[in-house]
Amino acid sequence: MITIGVEEEYLLLDPDTCLPVPLGDQVRAAAGLGPIAEDSELQPELLQAQVEVATPICTDLEEVGGHLLRLRHALGAAAERSGCRIAACATAPYRTAAPVPVTRKARYLAMRSQAPQLVAEQLVNGMHVHAAVPDQEMGVAILNRIRVWLPALVAMSANSPLWDGHDTGFASWRTVVFGRWPVSGPPPRFASLADHESRIRTLLDTGIISDTGQLYWQARLSDRYSTIEVRCTDVQLRVDSAVMFAGIVRALVATAIREEKAGTPPPECTPELLQAANWHAARHGLSGTLIDPAGQPRRAGDVLCMLLDHLTPALDEADDTREVTSLMHRLLQEGTSADRQRRALAEGGLPALVELITSETVAP
Repeated sequence: MITIGVEEEYLLLDPDTCLPVPLGDQVRAAAGLGPIAEDSELQPELLQAQVEVATPICTDLEEVGGHLLRLRHALGAAAERSGCRIAACATAPYRTAAPVPVTRKARYLAMRSQAPQLVAEQLVNGMHVHAAVPDQEMGVAILNRIRVWLPALVAMSANSPLWDGHDTGFASWRTVVFGRWPVSGPPPRFASLADHESRIRTLLDTGIISDTGQLYWQARLSDRYSTIEVRCTDVQLRVDSAVMFAGIVRALVATAIREEKAGTPPPECTPELLQAANWHAARHGLSGTLIDPAGQPRRAGDVLCMLLDHLTPALDEADDTREVTSLMHRLLQEGTSADRQRRALAEGGLPALVELITSETVAP
């Protein structure tokens, strides 16, 4: 069984104005003092209006959901005591005129010096799924095989339509914001592990990126753990939606390993087409077409059916089929979290939006 771990990033919001509040250190410290969260599970983020959690290594989806709910509740209670709320939305719907302070870590301060405006606008939150891989060579082969499915995951996870108080027209504006960094978007195809290492070394030698943490590809090999890190998804309003993506990523990795061992040729997709498919997914979510792994436009629901067919053997093997399938069906029926944010704002204004993005974050 492939083990998995999940990282999630949240906003800290004023419950009346929906504006970000720079209380990250305070909320994280208060949550870490409680009995249900350990300090090591709570991480600082780039900006002080953000907090991050990291689950322990998990073997099944029920375990993932339990840890995420526990950590969300710990942070939610700490935030309430500090006069704010946590919100699992992938962009700040509203922003203050003055930039949110940067967390006082050397790496974050260096990033602000490198790209001050990008850092000021980095009020975006993702969900990262780590899935264990046998070794780095297999990890590169997995990257080559799962990259064509990343636009579908971007569309499914869309939870960031609002920015500066207006609708951006994008389902995942976070994807666009993150795409402005030097090394970002879908990963390229690599000829081998040696090719992967050589190209990263070349990027580091330029000085444009200071460390491998600035390889913001939507899927990458972790240099801290023996994992593939899939980081293309917006953070999810609901815990069970996050669990669904953890199951999908694990199944994608398991399927890629099986195909690599069987000698199945990896799917071909040019960088420009994959980049365009990714942009299209961020723009429309599930409301129109998606580009399938063969490069053909299809209805979004049809591409999700293709994804499910592709993953079913691996889902069956992990005993995840029923849960992942039911959650994917709910997603198609209700729409993405971006759709739900838009409906809340249209039907109930700012109070309804705040209620949605804060109450859903800590809902069981």
